[in-house]
Amino acid sequence: MFQISFRAMGCQMKAMVDSESIHAAGALREVPRWFAAWERCLSRFREDSELSVLNRSDGRWMRVSPTMWEVLRAALLAAQLSEGLVVPTVLPALEAAGYDRSFEQVLREGQRTGDGVEAWEVESCAWTSIQLNPERRAVKLPKGVRLDLGGIAKGWAADQAVRRLKPYGPALVDAGGDIAVSGPMANGEPWPIGVADPRSASWNLLEDPPLLGILRVARGGVATSGRDVRRWRRGDEEQHHLIDPRTGRPARTDVLAVTVVAPTAYEAEIAAKVVFLRGSQEGLAWLEKRPGFAGLVVRHDGEILWSSRWSMEPVGAVRTSRREGPNGA
Repeated sequence: MFQISFRAMGCQMKAMVDSESIHAAGALREVPRWFAAWERCLSRFREDSELSVLNRSDGRWMRVSPTMWEVLRAALLAAQLSEGLVVPTVLPALEAAGYDRSFEQVLREGQRTGDGVEAWEVESCAWTSIQLNPERRAVKLPKGVRLDLGGIAKGWAADQAVRRLKPYGPALVDAGGDIAVSGPMANGEPWPIGVADPRSASWNLLEDPPLLGILRVARGGVATSGRDVRRWRRGDEEQHHLIDPRTGRPARTDVLAVTVVAPTAYEAEIAAKVVFLRGSQEGLAWLEKRPGFAGLVVRHDGEILWSSRWSMEPVGAVRTSRREGPNGA
């Protein structure tokens, strides 16, 4: 088996191909370049990214690249599927919460003072006013609307990378916690994926976390959303990156973290955020209505709940890399 680890999109990435072919090894070496190209297009932290240029378009039509077109359409579809809970138009609220730089900078530099960013208001339906012209592959954002593609971009990228690697052998891509699996390992067994315990305070971004258990995933996607990793203080309040578009503020629910298994990493990313934002009971009920989805919730009080289709083995000898939240997961 060949594997590669690298940093991209503000997270630790990992890709594996269960093959001994030199062609598989060659394909794996291309993965960091794929993610670098996607980051140049989709990052809100780069002034020269295509997303940043789009966010400065000030109500004008702008032709976009195939990557931006595909990811933006995926983000708008996520808004529809989540009934307006997972939307790309929360960037002003993220900045108001203090997430106006990369997460590493937020932690290193602390709270900014005197920046004048105090407005929390978010138009929860602003995403419905985004105009698309398929013939010209052009986008028009309403004035004042700016996008964060965050977790959707990572889930999309994990699925894309696995699709490209699949011809070379069974593949797994972990895009900072958004995991895509192409099919069973070469021996026919499912891939082991560790589920981190968010209740532990004994680890940080530089350490492997303790695990709640091991998932066995033959194909599909896994994603985790929570407020246990990407959190910081702004003034007297603790903030995190999961914005509730109904309030424009970091969500206040009884969920500490939620892990979802779904047909794709993109779908798992959407579902994990929906469960987090809805809260444990309503979120798991939402998940139960969707065949092919399963989830586990860890609440703030330490209680662990799961959906009827969830299956996880007790912790054994298998360990996986740590989970990092996205701009988004």
